[in-house]
Amino acid sequence: MNLTLLGIIGILAMIGLTFFGMNMGMSMFFVGLVGYWAATGSWQQAIFLFRTVPFTNASSYTMVVIPLFVLMGSFALMSGMGKGLYDCCEHWLGRLPGGLSFATLVACGGFGAICGATNATVLTMGRLSYPEMKNHGYDGGLSLATAAAGGTLSWLIPPSTGFILYGVIATCSVGRLFAAGIIPGIILLIAYIAACSICCIINPSLGPKGQSYTMKEKVRSLVGLIPIVVLFAAVIGGMFSGIFSATEAAAIGCLLAFIYTVAVGKFNVKDFLKALSDSVKSICMVFMIMLGAYVFGYFLTATGLPQNLARLATGMDVNRYVIMLIIVVIYFLLGMVMDSMATVLLTVPIFLPVATGLGFDPIWFGVVIVMIMCAGSITPPICFGVFVASTISNEVPLTRIFKGILPYCIAIFAVTVLVIFFPGMTTWLPNLIYGPGV
Repeated sequence: MNLTLLGIIGILAMIGLTFFGMNMGMSMFFVGLVGYWAATGSWQQAIFLFRTVPFTNASSYTMVVIPLFVLMGSFALMSGMGKGLYDCCEHWLGRLPGGLSFATLVACGGFGAICGATNATVLTMGRLSYPEMKNHGYDGGLSLATAAAGGTLSWLIPPSTGFILYGVIATCSVGRLFAAGIIPGIILLIAYIAACSICCIINPSLGPKGQSYTMKEKVRSLVGLIPIVVLFAAVIGGMFSGIFSATEAAAIGCLLAFIYTVAVGKFNVKDFLKALSDSVKSICMVFMIMLGAYVFGYFLTATGLPQNLARLATGMDVNRYVIMLIIVVIYFLLGMVMDSMATVLLTVPIFLPVATGLGFDPIWFGVVIVMIMCAGSITPPICFGVFVASTISNEVPLTRIFKGILPYCIAIFAVTVLVIFFPGMTTWLPNLIYGPGV
């Protein structure tokens, strides 16, 4: 059988097994193992792959950064940092038309900076903001849609699980990827606020003015920002300044979050064990997908499919942005029907050689992929971010959340287009901090 055709059959088989209910990591692992056997004609080589690849990659020092950042987010949740952050944002922004939505978006961005997980950000900030917005007469669809959209910021503002996974697969600097996501993340936050503001100006009933606070109360609320600012500065500032590596930054952040939890009296054995349990579940899910993607990547490499695609793309007599548009559309469609982490891990080995062969910067490509995954996660009709937000309240029909999410979809598409056509938005800060390179 033609090896390229075998690679295509393998991809279709993996997607088919996933849709029939098999865990995505296991489906990639199984198809990758059998496919590698078929591509090489040697069951011994396939067994050797089974014996060595999972252990070698799972025991890699660079992989430690994932469980440490996940655990840091769990401790941050346990300590109540999110409530202090939201209260501060609500004090300063809540009086504006649609201000509680602005506060939710800013709080999501801030919490994402210490969590890095989309679903955790949506649930945490949504549970804090929805009752408050409901009490002030906000539209339920807009309220939950705001939490869903705000959750996407956690994949752009470091530390981002998406950038960590991309960096490991693409062998790019995680620090450079973190730096590359800051400016697009801030611009996306501003675009979200602008989109929500326009909606509330056109229809004031969507987001009426909230409670007014005195300047003394506003200043006092800034105390809620201190733990998050200190944690972010220690982790990201220390990493960007070169004091410690990404892995060391994750360890320090995890320790600081734990110390703060104990210091504010939120530590108890039951919650501690739950935080560890939740972290282990998340880590196992991530590692299962990653290890399956590694095995599947070996299978694709054996078929030569990524290399053939790269040669085909670079040999086409069309503008390179036309090819990039095709890749963007594929990623967007995949982001609507597949888990974002799995999509990144599955497709990067296929499309990264194409992008670099066309002369695109791999750091820029990573930011584009992450943004498209974020867009796919909130775009109807299949949008996992919105489905997560809908679990916060059973009072709001899913169709109303779909209606509320549309302005945010327009905003993220607009920012993604800006990033695609102005790559300096992603490369300027990493080059400033680390110098030119990957």
